[in-house]
Amino acid sequence: MTDSAWLRAQWDKYAPHYDRSIGFLERVQFAGGREWVCAQAGGDVLEVAIGTGLNLGRYPPGARVTGLDLSPAMLEVAKRRADGLGRPVTLREGDAEALPFPDASFDTVVCTLGLCGFPDDRAALAEMHRVLRPGGALLLLDHIGSHHRSLRCAQRLLERVTLRQIGDHQTRRPLPLVIAAGFEITRAERLKFGTVERLAARKPA
Repeated sequence: MTDSAWLRAQWDKYAPHYDRSIGFLERVQFAGGREWVCAQAGGDVLEVAIGTGLNLGRYPPGARVTGLDLSPAMLEVAKRRADGLGRPVTLREGDAEALPFPDASFDTVVCTLGLCGFPDDRAALAEMHRVLRPGGALLLLDHIGSHHRSLRCAQRLLERVTLRQIGDHQTRRPLPLVIAAGFEITRAERLKFGTVERLAARKPA
């Protein structure tokens, strides 16, 4: 199991360069994904692994956003982005696998490009389920293992590098884990030769 202190240190180092390094993938692989997720968010919103706050300019005006991240350095970048946008947001340092919020605190939980980096993605999804109100929405965007054999082999090779660098998995797939966590899938899209998934789900009322 990856140590959270190690992960925090890796992401703290990565924070100043994150936006620039992911820019190409944002334009090509994940294009439109953040908009797809954020447009469906509303009410009291928790964004897990908010990172540098790349979603903040995409939420509807009425959404009341709380952002959580393991890395203080990433949160510093997110705060500067929120200030520049004039976007009110509550930022908290914390672990996705032990969310520091009471049960049934939020109407929407968002996680974009985050589940791939949690040591225990099942525990993180259980926590997202716990803090959602009955009938609340879970909205996810992530890169996943392709159903094309050649691409998946390439992803496995890349994963050997990214796991050592920042604990980033390339071949996970959230969909079955979301169902196993007790959510009902309301919308699912698999894109880019099966390497990207967008999911909308709800916590049963």
